[in-house]
Amino acid sequence: MAKNDDHKGNDRISTTLGRETEFNGTMRFRDSLKIDGSFTGEIVSGGFLYVENGATITANIKVGSVVIGGTVKGNVEATEKLEMLSTGKVFGNIRTAKLKIADGVVFEGKCEMIRNPQALNVFSGSVEQLKKSAQTT
Repeated sequence: MAKNDDHKGNDRISTTLGRETEFNGTMRFRDSLKIDGSFTGEIVSGGFLYVENGATITANIKVGSVVIGGTVKGNVEATEKLEMLSTGKVFGNIRTAKLKIADGVVFEGKCEMIRNPQALNVFSGSVEQLKKSAQTT
């Protein structure tokens, strides 16, 4: 079993929120972000997010790809790939094109596999909006 630090995505991290960091608000970034500390709010990016073991995130996340080794409370959408490491905990719904889950993961929520990242998002609209969108696609 590989350590979280050995993950192949670590070599492309351009920004890190350290273990002592607490951030509240909306986070937008272009390339990559590693969170070691605590984050509350919303994360939106087309880039790569790495949630380190010990990190705590209470937010809805919409990114290109994400690796989760810490705790996430909120919905997660990764248009390219979502990976949960053995230390990862997700309490919310996930939506992704590719999914990798290690042994030992805690996941409480629903999972939707998407073929097209621009497809209908069942987590974002009301029942009436979803019905209307489904009828037009």
